[in-house]
Amino acid sequence: MWLDAACDLFLQQGVAAVMIQPLSKRLKLSRTSFYWFFTDREELLDALLERWRDRNTGAILRQAEAYAESVVEATLNLFDCWLNSGLFDTKFEFAVRSWALQSEAVAAEIKVADQLRIEAIAAMYKRFGYPPIEADVRARTVYLTQIGYISMQTVEAPEVRMPRIANYVEIFTGKTPEQREIDRFFGRHRFHPQGTDIPA
Repeated sequence: MWLDAACDLFLQQGVAAVMIQPLSKRLKLSRTSFYWFFTDREELLDALLERWRDRNTGAILRQAEAYAESVVEATLNLFDCWLNSGLFDTKFEFAVRSWALQSEAVAAEIKVADQLRIEAIAAMYKRFGYPPIEADVRARTVYLTQIGYISMQTVEAPEVRMPRIANYVEIFTGKTPEQREIDRFFGRHRFHPQGTDIPA
């Protein structure tokens, strides 16, 4: 309850707004009840970071390790993170990276997370036979492109972004996706290109 409210406030107003008194007013609870759950504000902020690690870094690691029959399918599994906020929360990511500008400790957490994520994506490429240096460069290209999207707060409508997916995959993997692979990806994101029938 307190952590959920803190997360909402953090996403809306940043870390400076995450204070016990505003949270107690928001929840219509006494300040003293906060201390049943957390020792102090710092412990609450640590819990926020832990949630970010579990959700966002965890999602990238899981998707990079997910079963795939081809490197195209593996890359599309990873792309699920960028399009499904239930897997990877881009607003949470932006908020934590903004927080890191004010906190050396959080900046250090970001550095560790970035390295873990890049290593997981590189390992994904290595599984499909890419040499280590090439796997690392491809991983960095995929990951840093998406972090750029997040940092610039780029928002693209599905009808703009989705038709580019096959081209992104080809650039990131060097392989041309099969139509069935793209169709499966579109299907799980409920995207229907113009000119296709939408199932009833």
